[in-house]
Amino acid sequence: MLLVLANYLIGLREGLEAALVVSILVAYLVKSDRRHLLPSVTAGVSLAVVVSFAFGAILTFGPKGLTFTAQEAIGGSLSIVAVVFVTWMIFWMATSARTMSSTLRDSVDQAATSGRGAVVLVAALAVGREGLETALFIWAASRAAAGTAAGSTAAPLIAALLGILTAVVMGYLFYRGAIRIDLRMFFRVSGVLLVFVAAGVLAYAVHDLQEAGILPGLHNLAFDFSGTLAPTSVTATLLKGIFNIAPAMTVLEVIAYFAYLIPVLVLFLKETRLPSAPATKATAPQRDTVAV
Repeated sequence: MLLVLANYLIGLREGLEAALVVSILVAYLVKSDRRHLLPSVTAGVSLAVVVSFAFGAILTFGPKGLTFTAQEAIGGSLSIVAVVFVTWMIFWMATSARTMSSTLRDSVDQAATSGRGAVVLVAALAVGREGLETALFIWAASRAAAGTAAGSTAAPLIAALLGILTAVVMGYLFYRGAIRIDLRMFFRVSGVLLVFVAAGVLAYAVHDLQEAGILPGLHNLAFDFSGTLAPTSVTATLLKGIFNIAPAMTVLEVIAYFAYLIPVLVLFLKETRLPSAPATKATAPQRDTVAV
């Protein structure tokens, strides 16, 4: 259940970023009286979605024909890549979200002078980046939480798709002005969640590389509660589902987990610290929107 919830939240957060990008692109084209370019945005977004799903399918089914050692080596390496991408993404959103709208508008202005193909490319790249990151991280997070090299099961995949669908609906409602939420707070809370998930993905990547023989210490356990803590127990499920901590972990896994978690979490919380409201003003707090 917690694995399903984690994948839903990942799909929601990543999908919402892509939905905001599309909302900004569409709103700017409408307000700048360039509605004739909207089909180009649709084509670019569709291309990004197809490529993202194809990438996810390759990740899920591609390595199954390889040897166990090759599967673990590829899985561990790609999981590390996923951690790097998601870490870059959460910090990028923390530092660049305020300028995202103006950056996209500038890109559209430049692309519009080059023709419809350039607009398709802008939309495909803007959404495709989010899509590829989402596919890679959901795949890696599902493997880590499930503790298997076989990839994610149907339930976590459906949960991620539902999260993306929710994000699409929210993006449309943002565009229509039907809802307003504090996006900075949303991305801060979801970013903290992703830091914990990424720490678990990194630890499991280390485990994969140990099983592949690339890293040492596979049998050098830091702790092993599997004899007293059943994998299906509430405690084990909470530790695995929320913090990605398994009942048995090697010393190297634990080192990797906390070496990533502590500094990244501290830096992220510092970077996304919300400013305190001035005591002399009684105005309502400003909320981020997708207005252009």
